[in-house]
Amino acid sequence: MQQDRHSCLSYREGKKDMAQKAEKPEKIVVEGAPRATRGKNEARRLRQTGKVPAVLYGGKGQSITLAVNAKQVSAILRSESGHNTLFQVDLGGKHEPAILKDWLTDPVTGKLLHVDLLRVAMDVRMKVMVPVHTFGEPAGVKVQGGVFEVVTREVEIECLPADIPTEFKVDVSGLMLNQQLRAGDLPIDTTKHKLLTEPERVLAHVVTLKVEEEKPVEAVAAETATPAEPEVIKKGKKEMEGEEGAEEEAKSKAEKSEKSEKGEKKK
Repeated sequence: MQQDRHSCLSYREGKKDMAQKAEKPEKIVVEGAPRATRGKNEARRLRQTGKVPAVLYGGKGQSITLAVNAKQVSAILRSESGHNTLFQVDLGGKHEPAILKDWLTDPVTGKLLHVDLLRVAMDVRMKVMVPVHTFGEPAGVKVQGGVFEVVTREVEIECLPADIPTEFKVDVSGLMLNQQLRAGDLPIDTTKHKLLTEPERVLAHVVTLKVEEEKPVEAVAAETATPAEPEVIKKGKKEMEGEEGAEEEAKSKAEKSEKSEKGEKKK
């Protein structure tokens, strides 16, 4: 097992481009404006004008209720970096850096109903979840007939807002049978990122295909067959029927005997 571990690591050490390093995203701006009124009617009116209710909070500033551009927020969610995208909220010319903390969508139409924006300080490290994407066909699948399984799809790191990576993209073509890709195997730039996920956490592995043993035909037939009614019950029914019949017959005989005795007394 230890040998497989060293073998798994050796092919990664020679490929430092397995993971995509942090990229500085281009400046993204989301238009916003403070809103004084609240309620369902106001929210419905905002959505009809292409805006969505929002709240901006966190950092050293106070919470602000806003109306933001729905298309711009939706574009961020569809981007590669998704909710980890760092953008600027434009409040009448004043820009505040933020990321999407939470959002609510209509379950039928998929349209945004509300968003929470987290204000960030550019000089304060923050915790974020970063997706891990794999590419390439593992040798354990191609040559050894194994099955490639993804176990964990993202890892947690700590970094400055400007250093949030879009993803970690990993080449798994050298992964052999019974080898694992672990969080600690990702070539993370430790000068910018701190891995918070357990280093031993399995992200993906190549395992042996499990073949379910077929049961004998006799066993399957025995399981599916309808059990017959126990003979004891049948006998019990017949005995009960016999007892009831005998009781009726005895009662009938007793009545006839009583009538006979009455007739003799009258004579």
